[in-house]
Amino acid sequence: MTPIHVSMDVRLNPGYSEYAIDSERDLELTFRADQDADVFIEIHHSGKLNLRTYAARGVHVSYLIYNRCDSLLETEETHEVMGDADVTVAYGEINSAETKRNTYMVLREEGARGLFSSASLVSTKKNYRMQVVNERPHTYGDMKNYAVVLKGGKLLIDAVGKVVKGAHGSESHQTSRSLSFEEGQSAEILPELLIDEYDVQASHAMSIGRVDEEQLYYLMSRGLSLAQCTSLISAGYLMPITETLSNPELQEKLKAEMQERIGEICAR
Repeated sequence: MTPIHVSMDVRLNPGYSEYAIDSERDLELTFRADQDADVFIEIHHSGKLNLRTYAARGVHVSYLIYNRCDSLLETEETHEVMGDADVTVAYGEINSAETKRNTYMVLREEGARGLFSSASLVSTKKNYRMQVVNERPHTYGDMKNYAVVLKGGKLLIDAVGKVVKGAHGSESHQTSRSLSFEEGQSAEILPELLIDEYDVQASHAMSIGRVDEEQLYYLMSRGLSLAQCTSLISAGYLMPITETLSNPELQEKLKAEMQERIGEICAR
C-alpha cells in the first residue's frame, strides 16, 4: 500500500493498486488513468481533501474510497470521464465521525459512463452532495446510495443528475435508499434531475423507511438481541460495496472488518 502524506499527482499503473491517506495537512490529489485500473483508497486522516480523477478515452476504472477517519472528513471532488471510458467511484462510510462530501462527475465525451455509489452507516452527521453531468451525446450517468441511519445519526444526500442541451441519447439515473430502526432518526434525500434535452432517458428512485417489524420479531424470536439484529440487517444492506473492486483478498478483508465495525457501532 502506497502512503500519501502530501499533495501529489498520481499516474495509475494498470491493474490493482492501494493508497493510504494519512496527513494533518490540507491535500490536493490527482489520480490519472491511461489504462484499466482498480484503485483502493483508504483515508485514515486528512485536512480538507481536494481530490481529482481523470480517465482517458476507453479505459475502465473503479475507485473504492474507504473512510476510516475518527474526526471530520471534508472533501471536494471532481471526476472527469472521457469518451467511451467507464468510471465507478464508490464510498464506504462505516465509521462514527462526521463527513461532508461534495462530488462532481462530468461525462466529457461521447460514450462516457459514470457511477457514484455509496454505503453509509450513519451514527453522526453525514452530508453528501453528488452531481453527475452528461455533457455530450450518448453518455450514461448513475448514482446508487444506500444508508442505515442509527440513533443520533443525521443523513443528507443531495443527488443531482444533469443532462445539458445537445447531449441527446443520454441517460441519467438515481437510486437512493435509507433504512432506520426506530422513530426520530433523521434522513433527508433530495433527488434532482435537470434535463435540458428531449431525447434522453432519466429516472430516480428514493425510499426512506424503517425496518419491517415482522422481520425484527422473527430474528429476535430466534434468540438474537436488538443490537445483533441491527448489526445483521445493516451488514446485509451495506456489504455489496465491498464488491466494487475485483480483488478477492480485499473483498474478504473488508467484509470481515465491516461486520466487526458494524457490530461495535450498533452495540452502543
